[in-house]
Amino acid sequence: MKGDYFSEWLKRFSYQLKMRNYSQRTIKSYEATIKIFAYYMWIVRNKGQDKLSVFWTDITKGRLDTEIDVSTAQINDFLMFISNEKEYKPTTLRRYISSLSSFYKFCYTQEAIGSNPMISIDRPKLKEKELKYLKHNQVMKLLESIEDERDRLIIRTIYATGVRVSELCGIDISNIDFEDRTIRILGKGGKVRTVFVDEETLSEIDKFTGGRIDGPLFPGQMNQPISPRTVQYIFTKYAPKGITPHKIRHSYASELYKRSKNLRVVQENLGHSSIQTTEIYLHTDVDERRDIYQKYFPLSNHKQE
Repeated sequence: MKGDYFSEWLKRFSYQLKMRNYSQRTIKSYEATIKIFAYYMWIVRNKGQDKLSVFWTDITKGRLDTEIDVSTAQINDFLMFISNEKEYKPTTLRRYISSLSSFYKFCYTQEAIGSNPMISIDRPKLKEKELKYLKHNQVMKLLESIEDERDRLIIRTIYATGVRVSELCGIDISNIDFEDRTIRILGKGGKVRTVFVDEETLSEIDKFTGGRIDGPLFPGQMNQPISPRTVQYIFTKYAPKGITPHKIRHSYASELYKRSKNLRVVQENLGHSSIQTTEIYLHTDVDERRDIYQKYFPLSNHKQE
């Protein structure tokens, strides 16, 4: 609506994210994206489209005193502009779009705007190389190559449960049910979900914890939970180049979907709020596609009719 500026609605949006228990890092990421877009709109409205390159030299001086009400075309122009300014990866552009989508969904529900301009915005497709992950036998070989008990168990736990790094670091021993083979996980936005664990992984956890009944599963300094930075370092130390904790989470999801064909279960196990996020795993089952091709395509099975 007229007179509703980014300067006021960004504060309200940030407060809402805080109330939903988003991490400070995530909130800052959302804020940074929205500030960049707000400054873009301020330049376009106050200086003109042809002055963008001149005023874009120092975005730290960005202005937020411009109205939040924009069109889908203006958002597409913004995405095209930043893509031309810098060669962003599709994953980065998706993050920009995700931040703006959350912001404008919030503004729309608060009736600050008459319509949500993000509804018709397409997300860039990810290239296959960006979906690189390890197959089950490759993950097992990786685990077998690690002698350090803690480091091996960290990677195994991510693969066994599909948890995020932040969720792994936050696991408390008291949230592990050794009888039911489950772990209660505190996920994004303060949402709690239950993940399942295989018997062998639980056995290794039981051995590693040495009889402790509470406290961090993986303690770091001063008996505080291990930091995500430490987990990232462990992957750098042992895993093949390009294989991150997120890629092992991808391995978990891909293997589970390949065997179950149940995308809804994969979604809930991963803690995705939208099944659209989970649908990426529909495109990773090369073995299944090969089997169907060899079985049904006439040139492949030599049963031409």
